[in-house]
Amino acid sequence: MRQVLDRRIVFVGGKGGVGKTTTASALALMAAEAGRRVLIVSMDPAHSLGDIFGVDIGNKEVVLADNLWGLEIDPDAEAEEHIRTVKASMKRLVLPKMYKEVDRQLDLAQEAPGTVEAAVLERMSELMSDAVNRFDLVVFDTAPTGHTIRLLSLPEIMAAWSDGMLNHQDRSRRLGEVLKALGGRSQTKEDEFGMIGGGKDDEDPRTTRINEILLARRRKFHRARELLTDAETTVFVLVINAERLPILESKKALAVLTKFDVPVSAMVVNRLLPDDAEGEFIRERRVQEREYRDEIDREFSALRRVHVPLLPHDVHGIDTLRRIGRILVPAEA
Repeated sequence: MRQVLDRRIVFVGGKGGVGKTTTASALALMAAEAGRRVLIVSMDPAHSLGDIFGVDIGNKEVVLADNLWGLEIDPDAEAEEHIRTVKASMKRLVLPKMYKEVDRQLDLAQEAPGTVEAAVLERMSELMSDAVNRFDLVVFDTAPTGHTIRLLSLPEIMAAWSDGMLNHQDRSRRLGEVLKALGGRSQTKEDEFGMIGGGKDDEDPRTTRINEILLARRRKFHRARELLTDAETTVFVLVINAERLPILESKKALAVLTKFDVPVSAMVVNRLLPDDAEGEFIRERRVQEREYRDEIDREFSALRRVHVPLLPHDVHGIDTLRRIGRILVPAEA
């Protein structure tokens, strides 16, 4: 785990309820207490980061401890801001009489599948590029595994979409040139949308602006993709419980992350029964747990694994996080 904290970006993920936020918070605290400037970002819609630290956080950076800041991304607010920004860009490219239709179409788009994920990805991409310039380490407490996998696959998808739109712009421009050469009617600046290219000249400011927007978006997603797959910069830590469903979900997550070349370096096996726990019920649970621990060792043998015991009380406050952190990152001899 000490090697994990040597990276600049750490993603902590796993099935809902396995202890991702606790793990991410403890790792961030250990790095901060070692003297690094750390930002921890919660991407889970059901935020619990503020609850663990006992601080109201929200969609802004808040001091949690010395050298440690926290931020909770609000997916719905990100989607609303994303749509607002797109509306503003679109209205600079169309005639005023089309404003109402732009609003209607984009209000519908806000409810479309993938809009929220795309907006969160855009914010995550910005944080990955910007925050690493201001912090030594950025820790992302991710949403449950399924959401995270879709999110991490979006840079490739959105970059391909942006490339496709740019190619469409170029084809449309060349088609306009051909029509003009043949004496046909080409698109003029009086058209309602004027968004396809091939206007009266190659310097149509609307076409230029569209290209600028698409190129900026493509660069942003390409940069996110580069950072996600750079093993010297980024690492993904899986959190798991010794139970059937978390094991199954983690196997799927590892396969997908590997497919997208996201470096997965470590696994935290969380909430294990303490060795000194007693009683018939505990003994039976321990037999089952041992079977699942053996399965975890077999299925995830390539990952460094850290075992964290179940605590007798809820995780809350700096002292408890420090206790867990010292299990995750033991003091050097």
